[in-house]
Amino acid sequence: MAEANAVTGWDGVLSDWSADKEAFHGVPWGKSMMWIFLLSDTFIFTCFLTGYMTVRLAATAPWPVPSDVFALTLFGESIPLILIAVMTFVLITSSGTMALAVNYGYRRDKNKTFWLMVATAALGATFVGMQVFEWSKLISEGVRPWANPMGAAQFGSTFFMITGFHGLHVSVGVIYLLTVAIKVKRGHYDKKGYEIVEITGLYWHFVDLVWVFIFAFFYLW
Repeated sequence: MAEANAVTGWDGVLSDWSADKEAFHGVPWGKSMMWIFLLSDTFIFTCFLTGYMTVRLAATAPWPVPSDVFALTLFGESIPLILIAVMTFVLITSSGTMALAVNYGYRRDKNKTFWLMVATAALGATFVGMQVFEWSKLISEGVRPWANPMGAAQFGSTFFMITGFHGLHVSVGVIYLLTVAIKVKRGHYDKKGYEIVEITGLYWHFVDLVWVFIFAFFYLW
């Protein structure tokens, strides 16, 4: 039975949205929308990675060896995948700080929640910075979306597209984290609760999980 004072029309939509109505039993509107967004994003990344596998298996030219392409020379020695290992460690660590931020958010500890979210954003920005360095290194070595001196030309197009799309997600996540963190610090969620911190965490954990698949497909295969 509809509520007696229910608002209809577009005014009702705006009223429901701003009131954070529960779309499903026990699930707030914001969390439901984030899950729907992440589901749609999962389809996109799945299509990208499936396309990558198809292109790689169909390529007639030899595919570049990841341990050679992504090696760095340190102290006169070529170390394979060292940068990728550090990038992965940084992103996984950021999942830990984000989980702690959610925990302290529900405890209503504004100070610890703020600094843990800032730490998560800093780790995310560090990851993006290392990805920029990785891109610049490959570009300086002649890798392009349409050409690749180290093997199959399709390598460049798939690599830049997929890692670039993921890097965009991380960059947006950093801005999202800092925005929410500042609002937490200012007491914006003191009355309405800290559900937004968990919603932010859902996005960030998704970004980290996608990287695990990119890491396996591009750097280990």
